[in-house]
Amino acid sequence: MTDARSAAWDTYSQSKPQRRQTNARGETTWFNWTQYADHGPGAEVLSVKPGESVLDLGCGSGGNLAHLAALGMSAVGIDLSPAQLTKAHERWPDAQGMELHRGDAVSYLSETYTVFDAVYSVFGAAWFTDPGSLLPQVHAGLKPGGVFALSQRPPVEGCYGCQASYIPRGDDQDPAIVKRWDYEPDIWCALLKEYGFEEATATVIPAPSHEKRTIGTLVVRAVRGDDPQP
Repeated sequence: MTDARSAAWDTYSQSKPQRRQTNARGETTWFNWTQYADHGPGAEVLSVKPGESVLDLGCGSGGNLAHLAALGMSAVGIDLSPAQLTKAHERWPDAQGMELHRGDAVSYLSETYTVFDAVYSVFGAAWFTDPGSLLPQVHAGLKPGGVFALSQRPPVEGCYGCQASYIPRGDDQDPAIVKRWDYEPDIWCALLKEYGFEEATATVIPAPSHEKRTIGTLVVRAVRGDDPQP
């Protein structure tokens, strides 16, 4: 059965250009948590070192993943959209250590035997998956002490829980619809602790001062605790 979400994200892919060849610092790969270019923290949020493994939930066209691979990590990405994964292969054909898979984030986590040093989602699957389904699988897929981090737009005041996102498809077509899950920062922290994470933090990074847009970026970070002793 065709996953309607896959078609929706293929549509989204058509509206997004490839990542630039270099950023403002002249770097050919970089990590970006926010919706603004050259803004916010970088890969240090994940606290990973060369040789360690990372998983990108909803990797899209692979820009963040390619940066981690360039830093020497074993970088695995999962995405529902064939169009996005095609763009990733085209943009980063020579990336060593980058591995791409098509599929659903929850299904991948439940089926893989790999346990990761960090799992992250940048405006990706963690925004568009019920946390009650996703967070237990992320927790199980992380090594003790591993980091889970996500970024997305902050919720609209009063609009919490499962919401609808509409992706335009043209004047003569209805928009594609996907579900997303919006929570205030303190609720994200409570959810993460409920599913076994420690040191959960959630902050909103303001938009850059030079931008006309004013919506910031919600960044959530948590650490998996050590397993209890038998």
